[in-house]
Amino acid sequence: MKRIILSLLTALFLFSPAFAANIDVLPTMSSKSNVQDRVWVGTFQLVWNDFMDKIAFNQIKFPGGTPVIVNELNRQDFTQEDISDRSYYKYLGNIKKNTKKVIAKAIKRKFNETSDILDQLDLTPSKQRFIVYAMLKKDFKFVVPFDKLGTAPYRDMEAEYFGISANSRNELDDGVEVLFYNDPSDFAVRLETEGKDEVYLYKTSNTNTFNYLYDDMLKKQEAYKGSSKFGEEDELKIPNLNFFEEKIFEEICGHRIKGTNLVIDQAMETIRFNMDNTGVELKSEAAMTAKMTALLPPEEKRFFFFDDTFVVFLKEREKSKPYFALRVHDISKFQ
Repeated sequence: MKRIILSLLTALFLFSPAFAANIDVLPTMSSKSNVQDRVWVGTFQLVWNDFMDKIAFNQIKFPGGTPVIVNELNRQDFTQEDISDRSYYKYLGNIKKNTKKVIAKAIKRKFNETSDILDQLDLTPSKQRFIVYAMLKKDFKFVVPFDKLGTAPYRDMEAEYFGISANSRNELDDGVEVLFYNDPSDFAVRLETEGKDEVYLYKTSNTNTFNYLYDDMLKKQEAYKGSSKFGEEDELKIPNLNFFEEKIFEEICGHRIKGTNLVIDQAMETIRFNMDNTGVELKSEAAMTAKMTALLPPEEKRFFFFDDTFVVFLKEREKSKPYFALRVHDISKFQ
């Protein structure tokens, strides 16, 4: 029996001010980037939505000109309706003496998690200062753990893979749906999980936005006339992925919001992601702080080897939009 091997590289990155993995954290699915390896998760958009709707009470504009990133966020292309409430926690209000403790206790109670971000925020109590915070947390398993496949090449280096080989059990086949297979460099699959989450893997060298790539993947699926069943002649190979990334959105910080006396102090997001043969773990935090100022302002063998540039999308079943996107090009950043 021959099998498809989906391989996701083990990507381990620990952020520190002195060293960065150069994985670009994007604010929205429609954001452009010149960096090959990039990631998006909806956490910062949730924070922005609440800041815009419940603190600024309007779209955010800056007096001296509004950056592209702000216009993209203002569109609110991702909202809390695109993810179940059990998967996120939000906090909004004036910064008080117990604000940090309230948030820390809430995420501990809901997710059994600690924060990677609270100690970096200026939480000096004041009736004139505000915080908007969110954590997005996912932890789910594949329907059946895939086989560990050991080390194999990814572009110009070695990586650890999991998936389905010629010697794998038949039951693993049912955990994979083929969306399309046009050739060894243009294909996509969906991995089944125990719950409502779905994992899409799309092998492509296209450098367009995540929104474009997600729509492109679905269009190719609709046009595909081949079998969606993972067959006995197919193999799957996916590299383990494991990284931590932090982003301060400097284009936003320090600006007064037009028509108000609000100034944005801090705007940041963290992403911790792990995918191996058993499933996916995702933890992301985002926060903004602001202050009031006195200023008014066919059945042939197919090789689904993710051994070159590919994209990962995570989406809840019955939802129309993903809540996470990752583009992997330079695998050394994920080791």
